[in-house]
Amino acid sequence: MNKMSPKTGNHKSYPWLAANLPAAILVFAFLIFWQMWALKLDAAYILPSPTDILKRLWELRGPLLTAHLPATMKVVGIALVISIFLGVGLAVLMDASPTAERALYPLVIASQTIPTTALAPLFVLWFGYSIWSKVLVAVLFTFFPITITVYDGFRSVKTEMKELMMTFGADQRQIFLKLKLPAVLPYFFSALKMAMPLSVVGAAIGEWLGAQSGLGYFSRRMMTQLDGAGVFAPVILLSVVALLATALVSALEKKIVTWRSD
Repeated sequence: MNKMSPKTGNHKSYPWLAANLPAAILVFAFLIFWQMWALKLDAAYILPSPTDILKRLWELRGPLLTAHLPATMKVVGIALVISIFLGVGLAVLMDASPTAERALYPLVIASQTIPTTALAPLFVLWFGYSIWSKVLVAVLFTFFPITITVYDGFRSVKTEMKELMMTFGADQRQIFLKLKLPAVLPYFFSALKMAMPLSVVGAAIGEWLGAQSGLGYFSRRMMTQLDGAGVFAPVILLSVVALLATALVSALEKKIVTWRSD
């Protein structure tokens, strides 16, 4: 009787382990190097070690998790909703009308040539320290990849397929729902996976430049106190949240876009 070797069985039982093992090894090696370099430098206010950051993160878990993380996630959530509606709407409009495409596409590209950090102080002047100044910064980061990627998805639909459906009597609504929408869904999830971490970055930048709460605000406050580990603690928390959110989108994509091959 053939018996599966332990190595083969583990590989089939845990395919995610084999897929992520190289990245885990690289991250572990980087953390070891960081730890050794921080100990050699011996200046925690400039370069704290990973162990110091984790210790500080645990000490600050109360205000970070109960006050500042919810404030940042509220900004991220509102910005993502606005960016999805704006990005998908612009992509649909540009696909439906060549005139709209010629008018809007250059403006969408031009919106990314303006430094967001230069606009953020203006948003603070216009909206004060309210949530909308941070939301606008995050939207500037996130709507662009959604718009361009979804629009590229519409352009990827083969003309022959549209003509074939038209010969069978399909109208524009049926072509959109049965051909274009399934074709665009993988592009939409790819755009969402790009927009998710960018929305977190945008929210943090908005909070850094002007806010009264949020992880970006907390990191800036720790910097004024020369607390190096305190500066890194909310940054690490932001990274973890962005990774978890991206993983959630990937899991949702596998459930919905079942026809997409691995």
